[in-house]
Amino acid sequence: MAYLAPAEFVTKMVDAGESKLLMSTRDTLIRAYMAGAILALAAAFAVSITVNTGNPLIGALLFPVGFCMLYLMGFDLLTGVFTLAPLAVFDKRAGATWGGVLRNWSLVFIGNFAGALTVAVFMAIIFTSGFSEAPNAIGQKIGHIGESRTVGYAAHGAAGMLTLFVRAVMCNWMVSTGVVAAMMSTSVSGKVIAMWMPILVFFYMGFEHSIVNMYLFPSGLMLGGNFTLMDYMLWNEIPTVLGNLVGGLTFVGATLYSTHYKTAPKRRAA
Repeated sequence: MAYLAPAEFVTKMVDAGESKLLMSTRDTLIRAYMAGAILALAAAFAVSITVNTGNPLIGALLFPVGFCMLYLMGFDLLTGVFTLAPLAVFDKRAGATWGGVLRNWSLVFIGNFAGALTVAVFMAIIFTSGFSEAPNAIGQKIGHIGESRTVGYAAHGAAGMLTLFVRAVMCNWMVSTGVVAAMMSTSVSGKVIAMWMPILVFFYMGFEHSIVNMYLFPSGLMLGGNFTLMDYMLWNEIPTVLGNLVGGLTFVGATLYSTHYKTAPKRRAA
């Protein structure tokens, strides 16, 4: 499956970070919008499978199809650019600045949110027959997810916030590993297999992904979930974004960069 050695795919990571910083505003927004929409649809797909089969493992096994599709088409998630964009600054690439990193992150956040919200509206229409009746079983499940992962955390106070943050860190450790895994192979099958594994882990373990939540929580509000927009922002989205940033950049981007790209000098033989 044409496996690339770590030194090779980490170089590709830095190149990708540079490319994203220099990308036009239009292309950044389009690619982010489509990434958010496709991942949102994959989340709706996985919840539907879980409700219909009663087995969350089957939903988790199939959720990565959306992640694989969006990355094979060259679209961008906020969780991925958290990991890749700073590497170009670390490497002092021409035109790579922290201002450019913040610009990229902001545009991708906006695009992801818009794409996920679009699908949230579409799926809420489907789950309620155009808002003409109460949500079906899948819609009710999405509403309950929103409650448990906002006011559910709030009920535990600081301990709940810590749990939320750690789940977000763990999430992007896995998701960014999936982003990097796609660079380990030059074949479609190799990329898909490599991406599938860490994404399956994150979804089944219930870790907090800021873009998936951009779909689940607005959709949950439309479907009668017993929580508020402020609950969603303070007790999920904002801490999740921060945790995703820490997880992806610390455990994937900076780690791989420091040991496979800026390798420390070898020890001298005794």
